[in-house]
Amino acid sequence: MAAVDEIVFHQILHWHHFYDRSTSGVGLVSDGFLHTAELLALVAGFFLFADLRRRHALSPAHARGGFLLGLGAFQVFDGVVDHKLLRLHQIRYGVDVTPYDWAWNLAGLALLLAGLGVVVRAARRGRRSP
Repeated sequence: MAAVDEIVFHQILHWHHFYDRSTSGVGLVSDGFLHTAELLALVAGFFLFADLRRRHALSPAHARGGFLLGLGAFQVFDGVVDHKLLRLHQIRYGVDVTPYDWAWNLAGLALLLAGLGVVVRAARRGRRSP
């Protein structure tokens, strides 16, 4: 989700940077740090995923649920902590951010609930299997 946020909202739409409380140069550097952290997390995740597959310990349903949970957790954290508590940036500037905040946080909550549903269903199916 960090990649989607950074590519769509930071680079394509130019709505904000990761840190907007300084100059645009500082904002670009903060985007670079976000991009670095996001890539490191993706690479680490792929290694962990590959290790599970190698050990035949991968549950595809749990992996899908975990992926959705991760997407939602990032989005809700970003919307609540980064946008509101720390005020690192807003989704957009020069407009009423209320509808954007609601859409951002409700989409994150929907991803969290979808991920939770997938994980719970996978756990129930796993208990029924011999």
